[in-house]
This record gives sequence, C-alpha cells and structure tokens, in this order.
Amino acid sequence: MAQLSDDCFTAGGRMLTTAEALDLIAARVTPVAETVTVGLRAAAGRVLGEAIVADRDVPPHDNSAVDGYAFAHAALGRGETTSFRVAGRAAAGHPFAGAVPADGAVRIFTGAPMPAGLDTVAMQEDCREDAGTVAIPRGLKAGANRRRAGEDVRRGATLLAAGHRLRPQDVGLIASTGRRAAVVFRPLRAAVFSTGDEVYEPGTPAGPGGIYDANRFVGIALLEGLGCAVSDLGILKDDRAAIRAKLGEAAGAHDLLLTSGGVSVGEEDHVKAAVEALGSLHLWRLAIKPGRPIALGQVGRVPFVGLPGNPVAAMVTFLRFARPLILRLAGATDVAPNLFRVRADFSHKKKKNRREFLRARLETAGDGSLIATKFERQGAGILSSLVASDGLVELPEDMTELAAGDMVDFLPFAEVAA
Repeated sequence: MAQLSDDCFTAGGRMLTTAEALDLIAARVTPVAETVTVGLRAAAGRVLGEAIVADRDVPPHDNSAVDGYAFAHAALGRGETTSFRVAGRAAAGHPFAGAVPADGAVRIFTGAPMPAGLDTVAMQEDCREDAGTVAIPRGLKAGANRRRAGEDVRRGATLLAAGHRLRPQDVGLIASTGRRAAVVFRPLRAAVFSTGDEVYEPGTPAGPGGIYDANRFVGIALLEGLGCAVSDLGILKDDRAAIRAKLGEAAGAHDLLLTSGGVSVGEEDHVKAAVEALGSLHLWRLAIKPGRPIALGQVGRVPFVGLPGNPVAAMVTFLRFARPLILRLAGATDVAPNLFRVRADFSHKKKKNRREFLRARLETAGDGSLIATKFERQGAGILSSLVASDGLVELPEDMTELAAGDMVDFLPFAEVAA
C-alpha cells in the first residue's frame, strides 16, 4: 500500500485560497489503495487501475444503420429509380453469405453486416419491392446509411485512462469490446466517528444541552457515495485517552479517518491532541465562508480529515476539499466538479479575498433560462438550508458585490453528492 509523507498536509499558517488548497491536494495526495479485478456488473462507480485498450473494432464489420436494401452505388442508373433483383436477406446475427450480382440488392435490417461488394443502403420506406425486384430511387450518396467497421471504437485505441471513475456508459463501452472484467482500485476503507459529551445517537434520550449527531450520518452517506467502504465508529466521549486509543486502533484497519469538530484549541477538543500524539495534524485556514478551518493530518501514516463542526460548513468543506482529496486517495485523476453558469436573481455583498458559498435553489425564468434564488437563511448551523437548496452559488475571491442579474458559478449537489 502506498503511503503519504509525514509532511503531506503542511500548508503554513496563512489563509489559503480555494485554488491554492486544491493545488496542494493535487500535488501531494497519491493513491493508497491496491488494484483488484472485478466483473463489469460490479465496476460502476469504481476507479480504473489500468487503461482500457480496445482489442477489436466496434462495430467489427460494416453494417446497416437502417432497415432497407443494400446495393452497389455504382449500379444506380440515371432514371428516377433503378430496378435491382433481390438476391437474399441479411439480418443482425444472420449475414448474407452469397455473391451478389451487379444488378442485385439484398434485403437488409439494422445492424446486419453489409454483404461483400455492396456499399449503400436505401431505407425501406423509400423503396418499392415487387415480384423479386426492388425499385431504388436516385439521389442517395455513396455509403448512405452504412456504418463502417470501427466507427465507434478502433482496435488499439485507449478508451478510458487509468484513474477514470467508471459511469454506467463507460461500463457499456468496455462491454462492447468483449471484455467481461476491469482492473479497478480497491475501495477506500474509511472510518467515521463523532466526539463530544453533548452529542447523542438519534433514537436515544438526549441529556440537558444535548444534540443529536447529524454530521456523522452526512459524512457516511457522502463517503459511500464515493464508493468507500465505511466503518461507523459511533460517538466518542470527551476522554483524551479513549479517543487516542480508538484512533490508533482504527488507523490499523483503514485508509482514511474522518470526523467533524473537536480539533480546535479548547480544553475539551481532545481529537487534536490525540491525532498529534499519534502522528501529525495541520489546520488549514481557508479563505472561504462558511468553513474556514479544516484539519488535515495523519494517524501514523493514515490520512485524517477533520471537518468543521457546523453542519453547513462541514458539507461545504467536504464537497470542495475533502471530496477531491478522497477521490485522489482512491486512485481517481479527474476530481474537479463541474460548475455551471446561471443567472442570480439576488444581490449580495461580500469581503474581498474570500470565496463564499451561498445555498440556492434553481428556478426557471420566463425566457426558459435558469436562475439561482438564494436561501433566505445562510447561517452555518442551518442544516435545513441544504435540504431546501439545489446547490451552492460560488462567488470568487475578487468579487465584492453581486448585482441581481449577474452570472454566477453554480455547483449542483447532484454533481458532487450522489
């Protein structure tokens, strides 16, 4: 198993921009998982461990794109139609094997191999067949309605690169070349836990001042959406020795440790001290709102990610920073989400040199274009705002004022939180 260097997450004390933080992750994080071979039915969502190279053409032969009649274009006459003798039929899986005379045509169906010597197909609705002959109209170009061998995939072509996260259509493309399996990275083994005497498991009575654990369930769902095999370590009470022991134990069986909160400098923030005793911890101060602090470190040689405690800040920092880090650990290379340009229907003022993420929903304007409507309450502790929104409007560092009608970058939750 590959290991990260001890100083992998060192970033200095100054505020990092979003671009700087993502560049550090790209430069320093390498895969920690080994590769395995799996059948294609289990391949979707997995990360390719080696490139897929086609060992055959797809389609393997010239074939018809329509139901109709195959003929040699050179035999078309100058009249409105040309009469051809129907020499036989060809269907998908049942090619015509005989010789076709110069004035002959073959009744052909979609996907059937083109008979030898024939290069063009007339659609059946444009033709008239009668007593063993077919009248084919003029005007067709040579090669019309014919799919060429290798039109989809050429033998020897690299179809998918190592590090690509497989989608259903990718699995289909692999299958079309005749492969039954793919080499993929083993799923990351991630451990998730919460800490705090005030944190309670849902379904149990909560004591005075108690809160129910939400971030742990969000984290587990997000990790599983990335294909991780997740161990739920539950809630650890504010006991430094117990937290240290549990972290050390978990590091021996996992590739990643994730928590939220508990890494500040308060007397009861024992996670920070436990991680430092077992390895190293670096607090990245990010020039963003919400979610300025994120803790990155190692317990032994196992990466540790400590998200902010506020649920919105935890979600934002996971989606924009922890997600690409985790995907790179899992072997993926293309980890940047797609942002989409939409029009804002609200105005907003912000501080310069800070990137802001605003929860918003999408609506359709009268002209059919999409507009982003800001959720009215933007506090970092309002988890319901994430439920009521479709994604995040992302405002860049150099912006200080947004006017209604301006174009903005929008990150849909559907893009990053499957």
